[in-house]
Amino acid sequence: MDEAAARRVVLVQAFDGADTPSWTREDAAWATRLTTQALGPEASADQLLAERARHALQRLEPRDRGVHRWLQRPGWRWLWLLLAALLGAAAGLGADLLDRHQIVNILAPAAWGVVAWNFLVYALLAWSLARGARHATGAGTGLRRALLAWWQRASGNGPLRVATRRWAELSAPLALQRVAALLHVAAAALAGGLIGSMYLRGLVLDFRAGWQSTFLDAGTVHELLSHALAPAAALTGIAVPDAAAIEAMRLTSPEQVASVGAAPWIHLYAATLLLAVVAPRLVLALWALARAAWRAAHFELPINDPALLREVQALRRQPSVVQVCPYAQDPGAQAVLGLRTLLARELGDDLQLQFAAATAVGDEDGAAQRLAAAGITLRVLLVDLAATPEDDHHGRFVDALRAAAPELPLMLVVDESLYRQRFATMPERIAERRATWRQWAGARELAWRSFALDELDVLGATTAPAVPAP
Repeated sequence: MDEAAARRVVLVQAFDGADTPSWTREDAAWATRLTTQALGPEASADQLLAERARHALQRLEPRDRGVHRWLQRPGWRWLWLLLAALLGAAAGLGADLLDRHQIVNILAPAAWGVVAWNFLVYALLAWSLARGARHATGAGTGLRRALLAWWQRASGNGPLRVATRRWAELSAPLALQRVAALLHVAAAALAGGLIGSMYLRGLVLDFRAGWQSTFLDAGTVHELLSHALAPAAALTGIAVPDAAAIEAMRLTSPEQVASVGAAPWIHLYAATLLLAVVAPRLVLALWALARAAWRAAHFELPINDPALLREVQALRRQPSVVQVCPYAQDPGAQAVLGLRTLLARELGDDLQLQFAAATAVGDEDGAAQRLAAAGITLRVLLVDLAATPEDDHHGRFVDALRAAAPELPLMLVVDESLYRQRFATMPERIAERRATWRQWAGARELAWRSFALDELDVLGATTAPAVPAP
């Protein structure tokens, strides 16, 4: 679905999980009934959820003014690009890359600092891309916090606050692309402003070019500048002077006055900024905007969310069929009862559990291929808290399950039973191991639940939703 439809679904989902006068169980049943009549149970999950949200808002918006304000709050405006460009250009025009004494030191202009900073940014972007999206969580986490703070300023309380937090998490990857576009545009405009600043000062002041160095001679300077300014020289057709000409530009005493005009050097450094900063940044901005546009048009809600799964099954008038895939060991009878109790709370009482044979360590690929996926609503990977998550084993099984059935939602359930018994007097050990699994599940975008399976009363179970990637 598109971004607007996804926002509506998230908002209605928050009201579905709350007990408020503006949205009752009868209202929810009414919206579900109209959706089923309009589309039929054979429609896709995205179509069903979007249609139900549309019907629900017909009652919600007139009853709650905050709903309309929440939906109208802009997630993106193209005017922000213009504002970023204006601010960047103004900062560039206000800077002075040329020497105040009207002498351009051809060895150390401030333009090299701008170029170096941008090359560092390019290197960091390349490094992040090489490591992959799963490892690039730092910026995404920070952005989620910023988005949450921004949205909660006017989010109200109750369901609106819940919807705000959920939307901040889900929309972070999209917002990250938009923020990247703004930063790239601002950087390109800043370099453009610096170029304009050099030429504006050159129009009203007579700049001369020279150089000084304790360690470099004219030949070395010529060699360095020939390589550094080669792209700019090719673009402008202005060649870097030879070693003899550069030697003539050398200033050997403070009283010596530079006599060579600085215009060719200003052209070379302006072309360097254009090639090294303006052009790459604009390309990166266009790429970020293209990715943002694609994400906005193909916004994916995590269907492994139990609340969404339950709603989709209700719209399709089908029971939830959960396939449990134990890893390394089969659960006992008490564990089966505890698992059913917890899943029923999230997916409804009309729940059907199908237990597969335990997957042996080393047989991850083969086991995933043997599992049937037809008619399954959700797959549950069942592991023991006593085990430490390992990419070579647990991670390989997750990858194999996803490769065998890409469209089938997957949830991780961590059994704490044995580990709690072993470290009953050391709760910090339990919390530490639980945090390890939480981090591992978040990095793999897995919805996860952690609790003692042999306890029938799971009201105190520790739960955590999936953590989306930047």
